[in-house]
Order: sequence, then structure tokens, then C-alpha cells
Amino acid sequence: MNERLQVRKTYKLYIGGEFPRSESGRVFEVHAADGQFLTNMAKASRKDARDAVLAARKGFNSWSAASAYNRGQVMYRIAEVMEGRSVQFVDELRLLGGGSEKKARLEVERAIDRMVWYAGWADKLAQVVGTSNPVAGPYFNFSIPEPTGIVVAAAPAKPALLGLINVLAQIIVSGNSSIIVASQSQPIVAITLAEVLESSDVPAGAINILTGDAAEILPWLASHADVNALDLSGVADPQLAIELEREAAGTLKRVLRSSAQAEDVPSLQQMTSFLEIKTVWHPMGL
Repeated sequence: MNERLQVRKTYKLYIGGEFPRSESGRVFEVHAADGQFLTNMAKASRKDARDAVLAARKGFNSWSAASAYNRGQVMYRIAEVMEGRSVQFVDELRLLGGGSEKKARLEVERAIDRMVWYAGWADKLAQVVGTSNPVAGPYFNFSIPEPTGIVVAAAPAKPALLGLINVLAQIIVSGNSSIIVASQSQPIVAITLAEVLESSDVPAGAINILTGDAAEILPWLASHADVNALDLSGVADPQLAIELEREAAGTLKRVLRSSAQAEDVPSLQQMTSFLEIKTVWHPMGL
């Protein structure tokens, strides 16, 4: 009897709620912590990044229009599906990063809990950040938070899953759409998360995940006129971060450059980095 051959998984990009191959046909190798070859991952090109921006703009229209309560429900659903695939996440973290099963399980649990934490903020941000302003004259004056738009972020290499959730959740909780460039050394957990997202009622295009060389993809995204903000918290190379800020300046993008992901400290400030405040005047008595 012949030995059964294992069915190898084909890893693709996640754009517009679908899993396309890179249009370039390029791949890069992923190795385990011990150096063993694991798989080939799709290496996103500039064309793939452009497709992700188009998808993110469409996704922003539906995600930002959803009620805050509904966004919280969807994010909680993401945590539910992550819980169901926690064993797979643990195995992948151990395979790529080494370390004990206990350490990997703790990171997975913290990542799931972090998604729930952000989900709880979805319908509370407006009350905390918005306000009614005292003004001279017969007017009501309100400050109302609104999402910035399309936010591009680089996922940190460590902690692989928790860092990815930190970057992603703080963007989408307020209604922004996102393009996440996965860590080149830890891409497998990012695509597994994409499979979670695909079955979690997330509108197509609201979240897009690219794998490949961040130094190739991010500068083009940073200069794209339809990208509204950048989160460089996961960029480890200081020179690349400076280049990205320079590219972003051409279209006046908002840039977040913080060590919060490395320090693993979620905060209200991180969420409000991708909000715009709209001031509304309304005459009294009308």
C-alpha cells in the first residue's frame, strides 16, 4: 500500500473578501524556527496593493455605514471564530516562533481577549470622544467622531498574533477599512486570521491582508492618494519608517508611529489616532 501524500496548503493574499494569488506569480519561502522549509507564500506586488486599495475603499463605504453596535458584534464574532481555531493558532506560533506550547497558548488567548476588548469599545467611542460644546449664541454645537478612511498598517513580527490583532482592531473598531502588510517572517498566522475574517461577517474589503516584502509594498501604499492614514508601529527598520513618513507627506496622510504594539498596551489614544472630529452647529428651537 502506497503511503498517502499530504495535501499541501496554498497560501494566498486576502483582498476584497477573496483569496487571490499574487498577480505577479511570485512567492517567498517561509521557514520554521529550526530552519526547516514550511511553505511558499504569495509575494504581493504593487498591482496587488493597488487592488487592495480599491477593495478597501469599497469596504469602507459599507463598514463605516454600519452601526457601532453592529461593528462590535462583528468583532466579537471574529473572537468567537478565533476561539474555535485556537489549536491551529497555537501550532503555527510554535512552528514559526519556537517556544513552549504554554507560551503560544497564552498569546492566542490574549489575542482573542484583546479582540473582545476592542469590540466592547465600538459603541462607546462616540460617547467618550464626542461632546456637546458650550458656545456663545442660540446654537447647539456638537463634536462628532468619524473614521478617517483607509488605514495601512504593518504587522509586527513579535508577538505575531497578538501584535497583528493590536494593529488591526484599533483601526477597524471606529469604522475604518484596513490594509495590513503581514510580517515577512510570520505570515502564516496572518493568512489563518484572514480565513477567520472571511467567515466572521466582515464586509468584503473592510480588511485586506498582504504578504510579501514590506519594503517593496509599503512605500507605494504610503504615497497612494486614496490611502488616508498609516500605522508604522510594526515597522522595525527605522530607515524604512522615515521613508514611509516622507512618502506620506506628499498627500498629507496621518501617520502613527508608536511602540505601543511592542509594549502590548492597548489604549484609547491608539483608537482615536484614526478618527476625525466633525463639528456641527444647529440653531436652537428648530
